[in-house]
Amino acid sequence: MSLSQATQEEPSSEYRYHLLRAATERFQSGLAGLDAAQLRQVEQQAQQTFALESLVLSTSEARDTLIPERRLDEAVAEIRDRYLDTADFTAELNANGLEETTLRNALRRELVFDAVMQRIGSRAEPVTETDERLFYELHHERFIAPERRGARQILITINEEYAENGREAARARIDQIAETLKKRPQDFGKLAQAHSECPTAMQQGQLGTLPRGQLYPELDATLFALEPGQISEVVESEIGLHLLLCETAEPATTVTFDQARTRIHAILAARQSKDCQKRWLAALQQQAPPRTEVSTA
Repeated sequence: MSLSQATQEEPSSEYRYHLLRAATERFQSGLAGLDAAQLRQVEQQAQQTFALESLVLSTSEARDTLIPERRLDEAVAEIRDRYLDTADFTAELNANGLEETTLRNALRRELVFDAVMQRIGSRAEPVTETDERLFYELHHERFIAPERRGARQILITINEEYAENGREAARARIDQIAETLKKRPQDFGKLAQAHSECPTAMQQGQLGTLPRGQLYPELDATLFALEPGQISEVVESEIGLHLLLCETAEPATTVTFDQARTRIHAILAARQSKDCQKRWLAALQQQAPPRTEVSTA
């Protein structure tokens, strides 16, 4: 596959890197493995990211940014480590019109871009306590931890293709387990391990600690009606017959502002940093000349 600009000039290695990065991100493939429709999508993404990177690298902020050689070594090594060996790595670069030297140059540009954008983001207005409290009040539902139940289950599936799992046989089996549990409720885990046909049998039927809505509706309603230590009657779902043990009950709780404040601050700081970057980029783009399109031929 040959690459060329609309002017028939050979595209830069930096642009080739954007093509390869887009192909990897979107399709987990090199350029040679793409069909025509996929290649068009990759080209569109690469043109956008390359143009944006070039715009940022034309600024005084970028000219003042130096990337240590050690950081470049690490960036190259991170990519090389995705391949079986150096030969495989080199072959993939060559197949996409790159070599290690040109990859290094492309990575330098990428690291400068990231450093500049981080610096621009740091110019954002600081987050105030008023901002934090307003966010907490406007998104109060995000700080409510729902009621949860710690549970175990025993499942006997219904499958008419197997004699032991026909409806009558399955019911008889789980009724017998239920009778045993009435005498020895403390053996629920052992009986789950011995008889349950759910993968959780390996963990003695343990389902974990669950909020509402994680189980089949019939099981959900039954579990949240149980008290800690209580075992359900036999419950039927679309996959079979169940016995549930409620081990713990955690009531719904509200995370206080003080408990949530660190997380809120991080959310708002990231948002304001991103908004600051967007405004800076928008101002650059207004001043920028039209870009040259790059395509495959």
